[in-house]
Amino acid sequence: MNTNFRSYKGPFSNKITIDGESYLYFGGTAYLGIPQNQDFIDLYIEGIKKFGLNNGTSRSNNIQFGIYEEGECEAARRFYAEDALITSSGYLAAQLTVKTLATFGKVVYAPSTHPALWINESPEVLSSSFSEWKTAVVALINMDEQRNWVLISNSINNLFPEMYDFDFLREIAPEKNIILIVDDSHGIGVNNAGLGAFASLPKLENLTCVVVASMAKALGVDAGIVLGDKKIIRQLKNSNIFVGASPPAAAGIYAFIHAEEIYRHAWKKLQENIYRFRNSLNLTWKFEQDFPAYFLNYPTLSDDLLRKKILISSFPYPNADSDPINRIVLSSWHELEDIETLIRAVV
Repeated sequence: MNTNFRSYKGPFSNKITIDGESYLYFGGTAYLGIPQNQDFIDLYIEGIKKFGLNNGTSRSNNIQFGIYEEGECEAARRFYAEDALITSSGYLAAQLTVKTLATFGKVVYAPSTHPALWINESPEVLSSSFSEWKTAVVALINMDEQRNWVLISNSINNLFPEMYDFDFLREIAPEKNIILIVDDSHGIGVNNAGLGAFASLPKLENLTCVVVASMAKALGVDAGIVLGDKKIIRQLKNSNIFVGASPPAAAGIYAFIHAEEIYRHAWKKLQENIYRFRNSLNLTWKFEQDFPAYFLNYPTLSDDLLRKKILISSFPYPNADSDPINRIVLSSWHELEDIETLIRAVV
């Protein structure tokens, strides 16, 4: 098929129309379907009427919208953190966190960390497998004379779905001081009943946990967030990166603050879709129980589904000449009939 899917001009939703043809769409990262949620859109428009389209002044300006601090307080409450910080993007949230906190101690990266977490170029890792990395990093820290460490990791591998468990940190000697930075961009709003990673991380006296995330995926807001204790958030807010950067549009933060019930309802809808689809799959599929992405090691899956008017996420990885990674991604905007059509196509 010669259809050009790289110049699509409409909004993404459960169905998209290209060159007059309608396709079911199972890709992207709008896990809760917020970009097409009319109640959320109404809140966003209400926010635009209150605050305008954007705000190009930095958070250090002498005149401020109070909505940003309100949003940070609400995010801290909602995701069970002591404090929070909101930036204009997930990339900025990650960069200001990593670059500010990397001076605390020796930095160790987990495998497959997102480039937004890199200080400079691609970091070296102890192992390409997270399960092996856990063992290696505990041994490294416990045997090394260095007392202060900064561990940097994603919360989940969303390409080949795998949730990461950080309970291994309990095996690190208590005299070692650890800052753990976790990128939860694909988990916040979805995993752990929508709470994301922060609430489930270990609580240890020698461990300080910091979660960074894009709010543009499940939460549907063009912004970034950092969750942590008050001391860490205060340190980050004093950084030159934060002081010099413009904040996100206030309208999006307004919508986020008032959308708790919208998120809750969308999360329940997503779980219904996940439950129906995963129960139809055989053991050749790789997925996590409650995460809406499904990987199959079958290079022609995307082409086969395209012939059935179904579009999924498909791109070469890790190199441009590699076989494509084919993943099906569910969203709250999918209806039961969409899921049933997908099941008939893949089973």
